[in-house]
Amino acid sequence: MSNENSNAPLSIFDRPNSYIGRTVPRPNAKKLLQGRGTFIDDIVLPRMAHVVFVRSPHAHARILKIDSAAAQAMPGVIAVVTGAQLAKVITPWVGVLTHLKGLKSAPQHAIAIDRACWQGEAVAAVVAESRAQAEDAAELVAVDYEELPAAVDMEVALEPDAVVIHPELGDNLAFRRELLVGDPDAAFAAAHLVVEETFHTGRHTGVCLEPRAMLADYQPGDGKLVAYHATQAPHMIQNLLAKHLDMAEADVRVICKDIGGSFGIKVHVYADEMATAALAKLLKRPVKFIADRLESFVTDIHARDHRIKGRIAVSKDGDILAFEIDDRTGIGPYSVYPRTSAIEANQVVNLIGGPYKHKNYRAKAEVVFQNKNVMCQYRAVGHPIACAVTEGLVDLAAQKLGMDPAEFRRRNLIPDDAYPYTGLAGLPYESLSHHAALDKLLAMMDYQGLRAEQAELRKRGIHRGIGLASFIEVTNPSAAFYGVGGARISSQDGCTIRLDPTGVITCATGVTEQGQGTEAIIAQIAATAVGVDIAKVRVITGDTEITPYGGGTWASRGAGIGGEAALQAGKALKQNILTVAGAMLQAAPETLDLRMGQIVDAASGAERLALEELGRVAYYRPDTLPKGLQPEFVVTRHYVQKDYPFVFTNGIQASYLEVDVDTGFVKLLKHWCVEDCGTVINPQLVDEQVRGGVVQGLGAALFEECIYDDRGQMVNGSMIDYLVPMAGEMPDIQVAHCVSPTRSSELGAKGAGEAGTAGAPAVVMNAINDALAPFNTKLLAQPFTPERILRALGRVQAEAAE
Repeated sequence: MSNENSNAPLSIFDRPNSYIGRTVPRPNAKKLLQGRGTFIDDIVLPRMAHVVFVRSPHAHARILKIDSAAAQAMPGVIAVVTGAQLAKVITPWVGVLTHLKGLKSAPQHAIAIDRACWQGEAVAAVVAESRAQAEDAAELVAVDYEELPAAVDMEVALEPDAVVIHPELGDNLAFRRELLVGDPDAAFAAAHLVVEETFHTGRHTGVCLEPRAMLADYQPGDGKLVAYHATQAPHMIQNLLAKHLDMAEADVRVICKDIGGSFGIKVHVYADEMATAALAKLLKRPVKFIADRLESFVTDIHARDHRIKGRIAVSKDGDILAFEIDDRTGIGPYSVYPRTSAIEANQVVNLIGGPYKHKNYRAKAEVVFQNKNVMCQYRAVGHPIACAVTEGLVDLAAQKLGMDPAEFRRRNLIPDDAYPYTGLAGLPYESLSHHAALDKLLAMMDYQGLRAEQAELRKRGIHRGIGLASFIEVTNPSAAFYGVGGARISSQDGCTIRLDPTGVITCATGVTEQGQGTEAIIAQIAATAVGVDIAKVRVITGDTEITPYGGGTWASRGAGIGGEAALQAGKALKQNILTVAGAMLQAAPETLDLRMGQIVDAASGAERLALEELGRVAYYRPDTLPKGLQPEFVVTRHYVQKDYPFVFTNGIQASYLEVDVDTGFVKLLKHWCVEDCGTVINPQLVDEQVRGGVVQGLGAALFEECIYDDRGQMVNGSMIDYLVPMAGEMPDIQVAHCVSPTRSSELGAKGAGEAGTAGAPAVVMNAINDALAPFNTKLLAQPFTPERILRALGRVQAEAAE
């Protein structure tokens, strides 16, 4: 990105002190590696109490009576509070957005009042001097329930005689969307080949190192609430706490210290967290809530429970003519507030068939209430489902045509010179790189060599499979994601940069850090924009009283939105610095530059003045500056992406694995991912984000599933029974990049945090089915457990015997 005009100012990419595209240490790494982070449970306040929630053992039950006398008499117990009592302090909420036409949900209370609608819903709160005392007392709260019939199966929940969870809503259909593009009927009628299959994606959840947590400190002296919270979106939580606790927004402060992982799990409003804040206001003292692992499994949002019937139409020459899907998903008894539980299905509709150039598409999505834990957005919302269905159908179509799956994709992927391009759901693609990514991937993995090895090993009874999966990814969302629907979730972000007298730069940013490296990229961008050593940059995140108003970190927006705000703030501060430097040096500001903390002659690079000296004069001896010059060394800039509803990015993954047909076990041998996140700010951070995302996707593909019985009881809600991927089971994951910067910002950064998760389940599914091709069977229901693999193989053997 060099400048043709040698007299033009250097771009941020070409500056001598540019940190863009460099791997640098993370500013908070040393502290965290030493175990000196500050998490919610590390914070202790005077008069702090602890809350433990009494939770329903039933999926659906009427609450007849709560007897708290025995619990109240226990040592250290401060209060036992029911839903009706707490409702005097906090109002209920309804998780709907106006742009999702027809979406409905019932009011949800912080603590259930009349009915419990899922196993794990809180029905009372015990507040005590210690956590142990609260837990002991909670065991003595006697709740009389009338167990009610439960709507558990999402397919059954829409039948005419199904239990209606909220009778006032009429039925269990929360949301329905249909989309028709082109003429799919004609395309299917004219097709040489139609492949039709049903895919299932297993309901699963995020397992963060730090569970959900909040310490709410209500201060009656000034009527203010300080909430220490493990959240991704502090300003959103500030607004909603104020709204439902009947407080002024300015009287609520949300502080996020170190956060032990999030993955979208901690971006939602949870009833028990809202109850914690309400209890602090009710009792006029600090109250701490830390979810334990058992609570997390039945209260942290779940995701991705879908049944999708899909069809693909293909010509004799291998051209994709049309896609059609019918998606049904269960979301629990409420739509989660404020982002709603319809976004995932909406994303599935938007993303099916996304990488391909066909023009005919029909989609239907139904979002269904059920008596299970609530479902909502989790890392790569909707993307893994859409990718699995799309790429599963693509592979099956290629197989039936006798075409190599890589060549089939090459024939049908949107050409790299076709942009700007409008996707099937009407969403604009600015610039993608599907073919460049495919070519790079095939070269990385030695595709033809692996095919030869696979064929040779198959002769010896060793069944290895190769899977491919292209994907598109939604990043850098505009207000079209939530704001247009009435949610007070900011799509813009700000950054305030301050020069201290010693030459240190302090950045306060609205985007947040949960372990993904936000502090590092903001420091890199600010150091580059201002012109200082990165060691001289301090970054502050996650405090609504200090940082500019912003949306936080979700939908891979940290670098693309927050980074651009930091860039513009840094450039503005640098200009102000050079104005003062020009006055001190009696030089035109445009002849000067700031590099590594030194004011230099822009043409020669000769050092003229140290930044520390400029700071000393400006702050302590301003009397020596020209009379009309007022140094402005605190600068705030905001950025919002307005050119597109979302900035799409893309990538492709491949998996090489081995299936033991005697045991059903899958051994992951190698995994590759080529992704295009535009400008790469920190290569190591991006690669590790991709790898971490791949691991979460592999967990969904092979291990993770929240299993319920027909009464709505989660039967594997502990780390003993719920399997997560471990390091020893993971393959080497190679990552490479294509670079198509977005022109909607100067930085050109797109998101990278969800690319790995988006494609991993699909690529593993395709690799397993490739390995099992000689057995004339396939698996389309995630996770692909040994039991399911053996069942598939057993059915084939049974049919052969007959």
